Amino acid sequence: MSHLLGRSLLSLQELNPLEIEYLLSFAQRLKLERQQGHRPLRLADKNIVLLFEKPSTRTRCAFEVAAFDEGACVTTLTDSHAGDKESIRDTAQVLGRFYDGIQFRGFAQATVEELAKYAGVPVWNGLTDEFHPTQTLADLLTVRECINKPLNAVKLVYVGDARNNVAHTLLVAAAKLGMHFVAVAPKPLQPNPDLIKSLAREAAQSGATITATEDIAAGVANADAIYTDVWISMGEEAEIAKRIPLLLPYQVNNKMFEMTNNPNAIFLHCLPSWHNTETKIGKELLKDYGITALEVTDEVFYSDYSKVFQQAENRMHTIKALLLATMLPANEL
Repeated sequence: MSHLLGRSLLSLQELNPLEIEYLLSFAQRLKLERQQGHRPLRLADKNIVLLFEKPSTRTRCAFEVAAFDEGACVTTLTDSHAGDKESIRDTAQVLGRFYDGIQFRGFAQATVEELAKYAGVPVWNGLTDEFHPTQTLADLLTVRECINKPLNAVKLVYVGDARNNVAHTLLVAAAKLGMHFVAVAPKPLQPNPDLIKSLAREAAQSGATITATEDIAAGVANADAIYTDVWISMGEEAEIAKRIPLLLPYQVNNKMFEMTNNPNAIFLHCLPSWHNTETKIGKELLKDYGITALEVTDEVFYSDYSKVFQQAENRMHTIKALLLATMLPANEL
């Protein structure tokens, strides 16, 4: 799709439904190529830089491996002067002269937008406090692979803290693609109503239904997928004592999956997950609050219907599709 060439991806609002579907289909093709050992090195003359304000496992590894698979050179910066000794505008203009593309993972959406405004090369949002578009592309690919329905027939239920970047980006995707999206969350943690209003026209055109509810049983009924995320986003650690009693009724567990009345429902999570006591945080939760899991139980996380590791792998394939589609003309893909 040649009209993605040279474009940035700052949020999914910038893509139309055909462009999203194209990236998903392209990612499926690239995944098959990799499984067959085919490495055409289409980015052999390209250089990309990854800027990180926030720590990362999947985003960093997915971008690096996707780029390396295609022959690109990668610089990863976790200690740049951007926003500290040097303005974002100046950083963008410098990096845009060195590199063919820039990934940013950090706090403010305004930062990635400033980079894109002045870099002169594609800029990809690897996560901001507002949106996480590369994650949602992987989520959609996983839904395509695991649910035997077209996307516009899928009921996707997000449970927990539904006003975070992952939930908001899923909501955008659902509105564009005609999905049935339900946010099941306590009132203070439901999606931004202004975002829902802004998507009303697209939802009407696509046939999507977007709802938010506190009613767990009604919300998850007939769900094809239940998705959750950590209850405390990066930078919100001080809120944990308030979040636990507010969100514990929304923990994804076997009882919740029984409420779906759908034996084929799948579980999704963007990771990392606080589902047992095998981590430093898990041990602290047990010590301080007497609980062994937060947003999802171990039983669900490691169940046959959990697709979280397939979902994590799909970060690489969808990011590879994004890199290729925005850096190469269609006849070279």
